[in-house]
Amino acid sequence: MKMKTRFLVNYILVFFITSIIAILALILLSVVSGFIEDTLVKNQYDATSMMKDDYRDIQVQDVIYHNGGVQIIDEDYKIIFTEGINNFPRAQLTVSEFTHFLTSSQAISREYSYSIAYNEKEKFWLIITFPTSLRFDFAMTHNSNYASSDTVIVVGTIILGITVYLLLLASSSQIYSKIMARSFSIPMEKLQKSVNLIKEGRYEARVSLNLKHEFGDLEQAFNRMAETIEIEMALRKKSEHLRKQLILDIAHDLKNPLAVITGYTEYCIEHPSEDSRQYLVMIRRNAYRASALLTGLFELTKLDSPDFKLNLEPVDFSEFLRVKLAEYMDDFIFEGFDYEFDIPTHAIKVPLDTNEIERAIDNLINNALKYNDKGTKIHIELKEDEENAYLLISDNGIGIPDDLQEDIFKPFVKVDASRQSGVEGSGLGLAITMKIIQLHNGTITMESKHHIGSIFSIALPKTTPKPSMVVG
Repeated sequence: MKMKTRFLVNYILVFFITSIIAILALILLSVVSGFIEDTLVKNQYDATSMMKDDYRDIQVQDVIYHNGGVQIIDEDYKIIFTEGINNFPRAQLTVSEFTHFLTSSQAISREYSYSIAYNEKEKFWLIITFPTSLRFDFAMTHNSNYASSDTVIVVGTIILGITVYLLLLASSSQIYSKIMARSFSIPMEKLQKSVNLIKEGRYEARVSLNLKHEFGDLEQAFNRMAETIEIEMALRKKSEHLRKQLILDIAHDLKNPLAVITGYTEYCIEHPSEDSRQYLVMIRRNAYRASALLTGLFELTKLDSPDFKLNLEPVDFSEFLRVKLAEYMDDFIFEGFDYEFDIPTHAIKVPLDTNEIERAIDNLINNALKYNDKGTKIHIELKEDEENAYLLISDNGIGIPDDLQEDIFKPFVKVDASRQSGVEGSGLGLAITMKIIQLHNGTITMESKHHIGSIFSIALPKTTPKPSMVVG
């Protein structure tokens, strides 16, 4: 059923139900009115039942007790007795005044109830007066004994009125239902159009209703949902692209060492009499390369796993670095590197997973040793502020080429080995380092100028990160 048809049916049902309720309410009021009528004081003390030929014998005490009033008016329209409520302006009335009183005493909106009786024998009127408490007047009367000459006209008028009412009801309901259906259908059509666009993969679709009521709230909620979907789909697309690129990079990086291993192995098998030592050395070197690549890939995958959690403990970062740098002293001397350390003597407490943070620092120091020439100076500094500890690892070596700096923390991004005396890494070290720092709720940045040097800056919070930030 279309929306406008449903609205029309609903409005007709509402009007009919309302009409039925109104009729039932009037019937109930009539029944209640009859019940109340029997209990009213004014009906217990009516003038006819209280009439006596000698007005002095009339018992007026109960009327006065119930806040009523009694007046006796003789045939000359003079009030000869009064007690309690008296609404007459004076004791002597004119014919017109008394006639006006008699006609107005039966008015619907009167504030007093009057019971009037006339004593034919003694020629006087007895008037009993009670104040009206609350009045509801509704009555439908039909004379079943005698037919009125205007019955047909009255019944026809009633039928005509009902017919006009129903026609007005039908037309107004149809017009109103169309207006309401339009106010609902147009926003719903726009919303449905945007939903269909998103279903077709056009996640940039938005809805514009320019409304302020509930549809306005629906518009905002839909647009927020569409924006979230668009972002999620963009991330999914990017993730899929990165996954495919990762597979290509793995295949490419494993291809060379495995090809070397295969080639030299086959040569050794085919020429067993020749000295194969140099070939076995090449096989071992490339096996190490393949193993290092797979190990790095495993570490990166582990850090990205939603099940991975850091084992955080409060650590004196100053002492931790002093111990770690002492391990590298022989390497610096053997490789011919100058070094300078600036580590505070006081403790700097930082929540760390020591195994993971050690791996991150090893990657940075080993890269500096691997890719720079002898005579390069490495400077390592630790400092702090109220919120963070800052580790700076810098060198005055060859730096990183400009075309690689933007992507240097991405997996499999590495400096061309031919430019670095044949040194080649897996391209996963800096990606692993960044992931470890991020899991510590920290940040890592790099600044470098080719042939001038590089500086890696790590910021680690001195308070324990939230669990959501610890989970990989």
